[in-house]
Formats: sequence, structure tokens, C-alpha cells
Amino acid sequence: MNRWVLRQIKPLLRSFEPAACRTSSSSSSAASATSTVSPAESVEETRARIFGTHIGDGLRSGRKILRRALVGERLTSYYPPQWFGGDPLLVDVEAERKKAKLQRLSRRGKAPPKKGSGKRSGKK
Repeated sequence: MNRWVLRQIKPLLRSFEPAACRTSSSSSSAASATSTVSPAESVEETRARIFGTHIGDGLRSGRKILRRALVGERLTSYYPPQWFGGDPLLVDVEAERKKAKLQRLSRRGKAPPKKGSGKRSGKK
């Protein structure tokens, strides 16, 4: 929590403290200080619970990314549904065209070389 905000809130918190906490006897104040949470911490915890924030130590964390809205459904709805292993009678025209072109080029000796037998392999 911001230090300026804490300075502004501390007097208000003191006015809301129970009378038992305001007593100045050494034994009761020492016992109450160890058993209760300081008012500033309780305000910070309450603020975090209300606004859904994280009480951190000032270091970077991934909570900013985790707070973002999920985009998975929007991405999948953007693209049309695809056919994966659907009807065997359905022919992919583009794949058949590429296969026919590769066969045509290989008959003429113009097909791309097999992997590892390119132009640079003979120079070594």
C-alpha cells in the first residue's frame, strides 16, 4: 500500500481501535501486539480481498497476465472448422495438384533433390 495512503489512514484506524488495544500497560500491550494483526496490515488484506489484488513484495510477478481475459474461445471462433481425417471419399484438391506436379517434374529430372544430396554436398 502507498505510504502516503497509510499516513492518511493511520489516524482514522486509531479512532476505530477498541479501548483495550489503546491501554498503555506494558504487559497487556506486549501480549496484544503479538496476538493481533496491525491495523495497516488488516486494511491492506481487506483491500486485496475486495479489489482482487495481490499483496506482493514489489518484485515482478506474472499476475498481470493471469488477470487478463482468456482469448481461447475468441481465437477458435475466428477460424472456420477444419476437417481432420474426415470422409475418405473427400479429396484434397490442392494436395493432389502438388503431387501431380512433383511426378511430372521427376519424370523430366527437374524434381528437387533428396535430403542431403543437394548441390553443396558434392563440394566437400
